Amino acid sequence: MTDAQAVAAEWDERFSGSEQLFSGRPNGSLVAEVGELPAGRALDVGCGEGADAIWLAQQGWVVTALDVSRVAIDRGAEAARRAGVEVTWQLSDLSGLAVSDRFDLVTVHYPALPSSTDRRAEHALMAAVAPGGLLLVVHHADMDAETARAHGFDPADYVGTADMVAALLAGDWHVALDTRRPRDVAAGGGRHTHDVVLRARHA
Repeated sequence: MTDAQAVAAEWDERFSGSEQLFSGRPNGSLVAEVGELPAGRALDVGCGEGADAIWLAQQGWVVTALDVSRVAIDRGAEAARRAGVEVTWQLSDLSGLAVSDRFDLVTVHYPALPSSTDRRAEHALMAAVAPGGLLLVVHHADMDAETARAHGFDPADYVGTADMVAALLAGDWHVALDTRRPRDVAAGGGRHTHDVVLRARHA
């Protein structure tokens, strides 16, 4: 089994552990940052069960939703069918994107993208944004690295907001927003109470 297959199997197992892993509501930062924008082509990376992709489609965006988990993609497709919207669901990681494909919006929420010395994931995200387009990345704030490692997850192994900002500032980008804000969650939403929100425009 390759590393990519192992990651996909891990996420399939995680999604299969419950009938619905996430809330089914679009991320509050997505609504706040994108709600007033004119619709165009959007890419939702790590779409999970599809709430963000479906909300974007309801706003008129032409949406491609990307995830490594077949379970998540199937749930998203069913949710989109029930909502009466069209979304292109793609079972893949970032390597599955066509080199020539560009989007007016690339949105990534709580990504688990492996870090690398050549910043492969960061550059793949940036390359997917069309000139004049927007990149929106939402991360967990205040993550305790020691606690995460105790649960088998080392944040240092994955792309963080600081990594993304460094890559953007080295290119032809304008970072319009890089802030920590309260997370919009219903009561009982757990320990994750704040997000780091990064919004950047491709020149």
